Amino acid sequence: MKRIRILRDVLRQTGASKIWTCFLVQFLITAGIIWLREPEIHSYGDALWYCYAVVTTIGFGDVVAQCLLSRILSVLLSVSAVIVIAIITGVIVNYYMQVSELHRKGTLAAFIDKLEHLSELSPEELQELSEKVRDFRS
Repeated sequence: MKRIRILRDVLRQTGASKIWTCFLVQFLITAGIIWLREPEIHSYGDALWYCYAVVTTIGFGDVVAQCLLSRILSVLLSVSAVIVIAIITGVIVNYYMQVSELHRKGTLAAFIDKLEHLSELSPEELQELSEKVRDFRS
């Protein structure tokens, strides 16, 4: 549950969900316009496939934009895709950094708790604690 909350916080802080939504709307509208303008594209599904090829920069070549408007929209869509992919990468890195920090804080809190109660620890627990301190120093 904490991980979902962290992901929600990261998306809210970065505004990535709004950016992703805008990109998705741009993708769908661009596909619609290309479907209406391009003579080689006969269905909305074909237009979506073309936009997918543009966004992924794979460029399968099975359909090529012919009219100027479609070419301009393809360029704008591909530039937007590069930006969105960079943002998604940043969000993923931010998420994992925060999860790692949460884990580190939890481990540190447990370690400090054991240090505060040294007199109550068994010899085995003291040995384990001693080994963790040695590992930490090296």
